[in-house]
Amino acid sequence: MGIGAQHVIAMFGATFLVPLLTGFPPSTTLFFTAIGTLLFLLITKGMMPSYLGSSFGLLAPIGAVTGFSATAGEELEPHAMALAQGGIISVGVTLALVGLVVHFAGVRWIEVTMPPVVTGAIVALIGLNLAPAAWDWVKEAPLTAVITIVAILLITVLFKGMLGRLSILLGVLIGYGAAWLQGQVDFSTIGGAAWVGLPSFHAPAFDLGYLGLFVPVVLVLIAENIGHVKSVAAMTGRDLDHLTGRALFADGISTVVAGSGGGSGTTTYAENIGVMAATRIFSTAAYLCAAIIALVLSLLPKFGEIIATIPPGVLGGAATVLYGMIGLLGVRIWVENRVDFSNPINLNTAAVSLIVAIANFTWAPGGLQFEGIALGTASAIIIYQVMKGIARWRGTDPDALLSDSSPADSPPAEAVQAHEVSDPPDRC
Repeated sequence: MGIGAQHVIAMFGATFLVPLLTGFPPSTTLFFTAIGTLLFLLITKGMMPSYLGSSFGLLAPIGAVTGFSATAGEELEPHAMALAQGGIISVGVTLALVGLVVHFAGVRWIEVTMPPVVTGAIVALIGLNLAPAAWDWVKEAPLTAVITIVAILLITVLFKGMLGRLSILLGVLIGYGAAWLQGQVDFSTIGGAAWVGLPSFHAPAFDLGYLGLFVPVVLVLIAENIGHVKSVAAMTGRDLDHLTGRALFADGISTVVAGSGGGSGTTTYAENIGVMAATRIFSTAAYLCAAIIALVLSLLPKFGEIIATIPPGVLGGAATVLYGMIGLLGVRIWVENRVDFSNPINLNTAAVSLIVAIANFTWAPGGLQFEGIALGTASAIIIYQVMKGIARWRGTDPDALLSDSSPADSPPAEAVQAHEVSDPPDRC
C-alpha cells in the first residue's frame, strides 16, 4: 500500500495538469486513470507494472477542438468537450487495433516504419507545438509562473530520490501558495461540493472532420508504450517484448473507456518508471493498490474542486517545464539511439517535421482539419521513407555506403597479426 501511494503521488502532478489545461473535470480524469490501470493489469495478466496517467499527447488536438483557455472563471463548452471525447475514442480504437496487430505479427514492422529519428521527431514536435499555450497562461500571472518554474528547478537539484522526482508536484504546491498570497485563488466552489460522490460523466459526440487532429497522436502513444516495455525490461533483466501488443491494446481500451465518460486519454507514465528505478520494486500488486487509492480519491468531489482551483499562473509555470520536457524526450530518443544527423535523410526528416509543428501548419481538405501535430507527424514518416527509398534506389544512401566501405577501409586480419608480432614487447 505504501509503494502504491508513492506511485499515486508520483503521477499526481502531471496527471492532474492535463484536465486543468483542457478544462476536463479533474475527478473524472482521476477516476478513469484508476479504471485504466486496473484494465491494463488485467489485460497484461499482471506481468507489466504500469500506471496509466493522463496523456499530454492529446493536449493540442483537444485544445484545437474546444478552444479552451485556462483562465479564471471560464468553463468548457459541453458540446466541444463531447467532440473532443469522440476524438479521444478514435485514438483509443486505433491504438487497440495496433496492439492486436503487434500481438500477432510482432513489433518489427513498427520499428521499420518509425525508426528512432522519426519517433524522436514525433515526440519532440508534440511538446514544441504546445509552447504558445504555455505562454498564454504565463501572461495571466507572470510572477506566479516564474515562482513555480524556479521552485520546480530548485527542488530537482536540491533533493535526491523521491523528493527530487516529485519536483513538478512540489513546485505546483509552492506556486499555489504564492498565488494564494496574491489573491489569485478562488475557493468559492469548494464549500458547495460534497465530501463523497461519483465524478461527473459526459457522453461523447463524433465529427469525422476532427480525425486528422487526433489519430496521429496514436504514433506518440505507441512510442511511449514501447519505451515503457523496454525500460521495465532493462530494469528487471527480463525479455518483455511478448507483452508489447497487450500493453498497446490495454492502453487503447483504457483510452476508449476514458473518452466515453469524460476522461482524458491515458498512457504509461515515466514518473512511475522513476519510482521503480528508485525503489527497485517492480511488483504489479503495488500498482493495483495505486489504482484503488486513486479510485477512492476520485470519489471525493471536494478534493476534485480543490484541484480545480489551481490558477493560470501556476499552470503556465508547470506547463513551461513539462512541455519543454516532452520536446526534449524526443531529443533523448535521438541521443540514446545515436541518430546520425550528418546523414541528410535524418536531418531533413527532423528539420521539416519540427518546423511544420512549431509553426502549426494547417490544411483543411474536404471538411477534414489537419494541424501542426498531424502534419508534422505525417511529414516525419513520409519524408524519411521516401528519401530512404530513393537513396537506396540511386545508391546514395549514406548508411548503405558506410556499411559497404567499412570492410574495405579495415586492414586485413593477416596484416594486423603481422604488425602485432613485429612490435617488440616493451612497445606496449
